[in-house]
Amino acid sequence: MALPQSGLSKNAVLSQLDALRADDKDWRSGRVFGLVFHAGDDVEEVAREASTLFLSENGLNPLAFPSIGRMQQDVVDIAADLFHGGDEAAGFMTSGGTESILLAVEAARNRGRAERDVAAPNMVIANSAHAAFHKASEYFGVAVRKIPVRADWRVDVDATAAAVDDDTVLVVGSAPQYPQGVIDPIPELASLAAERGINCHVDACMGGFVLPFAQRLGRPVPPWDFRVDGVTSISADIHKLGYAPKGASVLIHRNQELRSHQIFVFDDWLGGFYASSGIAGSKPAGPIASAWAVLHYLGEEGYLRLTDVTLAATERLIDGVRAIPGLTVLGEPESQCVAISAVDPDALDVFKVMDALAERGWHLDRQQPPDSLHLTVSAGTAPAIDAFVADLRACVEKVGATRTSDRSTDYATLE
Repeated sequence: MALPQSGLSKNAVLSQLDALRADDKDWRSGRVFGLVFHAGDDVEEVAREASTLFLSENGLNPLAFPSIGRMQQDVVDIAADLFHGGDEAAGFMTSGGTESILLAVEAARNRGRAERDVAAPNMVIANSAHAAFHKASEYFGVAVRKIPVRADWRVDVDATAAAVDDDTVLVVGSAPQYPQGVIDPIPELASLAAERGINCHVDACMGGFVLPFAQRLGRPVPPWDFRVDGVTSISADIHKLGYAPKGASVLIHRNQELRSHQIFVFDDWLGGFYASSGIAGSKPAGPIASAWAVLHYLGEEGYLRLTDVTLAATERLIDGVRAIPGLTVLGEPESQCVAISAVDPDALDVFKVMDALAERGWHLDRQQPPDSLHLTVSAGTAPAIDAFVADLRACVEKVGATRTSDRSTDYATLE
């Protein structure tokens, strides 16, 4: 496509945009388990108007736009308080969970260089840890030592301990990990890291805005946040179960000294002093303002309500799946992520089941190994759970012993 010779009218532009999304998944119906997290039209309206107010501002330099610096600091402070970071905790907003993870790895590498002169750094992560850690490995030259999970899908602590050496700069745990929704043994991992003076990062991109409220609702939540000695940083996505628009995440460090290893500073440039907290230079203000607005609009009462709805729906989903002959749920999910698999993969192909579900308008993800279907439940999908379980049962019966040759598992794709 070439740039139009003459500009189109506003109505023509908007009409074409509307036509372009004709084949997009209908997430408002609650049939998209992931990608979009909807807390209601009122929350979306607040977020949209807040974003519009700061549509053109640039968060690169808060000296020009102090409101952006203030909003970012407020968001960071709220997250640090939720994670029991105390007055010492410090951090920045990022564009999403991937950037938060990248920067956590970068900070660990830089600390290892500065404090222990580590020249060939490595990080020890579970094979359930997010793929962004492998992306960070490629970006920042930190080798990955991948550890298997136990039968309960949590990282093997003994294997982690055996993999840590003098060049290790980071140990990683997830709260919860994405594939099966279980929380890694954070206290044990953090203790391993603390003994050697290295970073322990908790990836709570999925759980950061669920687990604090789950605990306040009286639900059992294993230790995972800054109350655990040795945890040095936590990432959490506000644009997931914090219900802000993309892209809004936070990376919180236990203190400013640890945060300093994340920051890039350069003063040998004809353009003047340059400092950056993240991967990008220019920083859109819209997501910052939207996140600030949604956090203040919902408040603690709003998040307690949404979390209660989400976790109750997750329990209905798990019970419904386990009541369908031939299906099982992997592990014991401790948050809103659920993996559905076949009791006997030779007798039932869950990927074929997913194809049948797609024909009925449902969108979820394939995973392997083992072959499984992944769902992230949220307040927006909660009303559709009973209909999903009914369709799931019907699709299992329809598929029977037939199989599909397509074994692809596209969590994300290039085109």
